[in-house]
Amino acid sequence: MSQLQLTGIHHLTAVTSQIRENKRFYTDMLGLRMVKRTVNQDDTSAYHLFYADGVGNPGTDITFFDWPLAREQRGSRTVTRTGLRVRDLDSLNYWQGRLGELQVSHGDIRELDGRPTLDFEDTEGQRLRLVVDGGAGDTPAVWERSAVPAEHQLRGLGPITITVPDLRNTDLVLQKVLHMRPVRDYADPESADSTHRVHVYEMGAGGSPDKELHVAVRSDLPVARPGAGSVHHVAFRVPDEEQYHAWTEHLWRMGMQTSGEVDRYWFRSLYFREPNGVLFELATDGPGFGVDEDMDRLGETLILPPFLEQQRPQIEAGLKPID
Repeated sequence: MSQLQLTGIHHLTAVTSQIRENKRFYTDMLGLRMVKRTVNQDDTSAYHLFYADGVGNPGTDITFFDWPLAREQRGSRTVTRTGLRVRDLDSLNYWQGRLGELQVSHGDIRELDGRPTLDFEDTEGQRLRLVVDGGAGDTPAVWERSAVPAEHQLRGLGPITITVPDLRNTDLVLQKVLHMRPVRDYADPESADSTHRVHVYEMGAGGSPDKELHVAVRSDLPVARPGAGSVHHVAFRVPDEEQYHAWTEHLWRMGMQTSGEVDRYWFRSLYFREPNGVLFELATDGPGFGVDEDMDRLGETLILPPFLEQQRPQIEAGLKPID
């Protein structure tokens, strides 16, 4: 087999302590579709909600665990900014106006790493960034019932920024283990010190923000403390199960400690931490969210993977209404 290649960002999973407000923000305000209403498979007392494009394509979903935690203490060794793509400057201007009207905390439009961007935060301080992709990357499915016009709907994830205190060992894993390619760097916009740099790595075909991981190097920051508003992990795309099994073997041969293969039912997963502690996941593109639900009804009712179905009465009794 030729060298294994990840093909882009698959999903990003974050933490909320306000699940009702979270649902309202990502569906009503950001116009995403809730494509799966389920629970954390390792903690069934917590919801796991998936927001994505009109059909839940891989690369478009940002997901949340519902945990009653205090706010995140910001710092390093974690994901620190999540990119959400828009098509062009017209869309970015639309979003600047929409965020202002909805009284969402946001910055100014500026060019960053050669692309127009707009930073904003959700109600719990989740750090997000709108990024113009110029139509590059996979085309998302329009969500007809979105509050956002089709031409301005979010196009998916990317780039994702992680912050680490030292680049060396993270760089080794990104290049030698995950076969990502360093392509450029730029001044860290979160720092007044221009010597702090963000290093850009691309995967797969490259050339678009959905295929980029950005690594900010900040030895001056404390270690982040997880909580509401933090990111739990970022997942990278593996096209099929054959390559997924090959990645499992490859990581084992490279001496990486992993979770072993995990069947999440809607995709297959493999978890491990890079040397600075950021949790990575490799996830397959399929089988997808339509495997157990009518595509017209995605996200409307609580769906459990088959191995949890017999626990449904207890699980449902422990969950609070979110609609």
